[in-house]
Amino acid sequence: MSAPEIATLLDEASAGYRRAGRFAWRFARFKLNRDPAFRGILRLGLLQDRASLLDLGCGQGLLAAWLLAARACQASERAGDWPSAWPAPPRLIFYMGIELNPAEARRARVALEAQGERFKVVEGDIDAIPFPPVDAVVILDVLHYLEHPRQEEVLRRVRAALAPEGLLLLRVGDAAGGSGFRLSKIMDRTVALFRTGHWRPLWCRTLAEWRTLLGNLGFSITSIPMSEGTPFTNTLLVAQCG
Repeated sequence: MSAPEIATLLDEASAGYRRAGRFAWRFARFKLNRDPAFRGILRLGLLQDRASLLDLGCGQGLLAAWLLAARACQASERAGDWPSAWPAPPRLIFYMGIELNPAEARRARVALEAQGERFKVVEGDIDAIPFPPVDAVVILDVLHYLEHPRQEEVLRRVRAALAPEGLLLLRVGDAAGGSGFRLSKIMDRTVALFRTGHWRPLWCRTLAEWRTLLGNLGFSITSIPMSEGTPFTNTLLVAQCG
């Protein structure tokens, strides 16, 4: 059951996935309702005033659908459509998602097709596809599927793609996070097995190591716990270009 404060937002954000099939719609509602990152990004205004967004490992495009729904709900005149204490959501004019899984990329394109060319999802590896210039990049629970040198190269390319005052939102697990981290590894490997048919290794880092890596690339970093309501120990790193 969704919280009353986001009931309309959840309905609006998941509606486009009906065209992509029952699984896509049910998954959208479950993920948007249960994953604290989506609510946290809006409640804290982390993407406020950002107009162009790159979403790496975008899955079925849930972040784009969520932000579009947020703008519609905030503009609504009906009481309760938008939490009064939340800041205004971003007004995106460009979104690009990159997704390796063909089925998820297809579901994203179906859900976002009404947005035209300004919202696009590209199927492929984030290692291989050029990044456009943007003022924000979001990477949620993706980089630990890449070997450490590949993680570093992706982040270097992200830094180069960002505007001078650009922003990176990077959610990571803390390898020093104890049982919560071990549980998240089991979950991530299970999800990867379901999505790809293969048992994939993970290349994890401690939170301190992630912060050092980003700092060496010229980011100023703020850490926000982002696992509320879950048994995990995830952290959202808010990395601002210096």
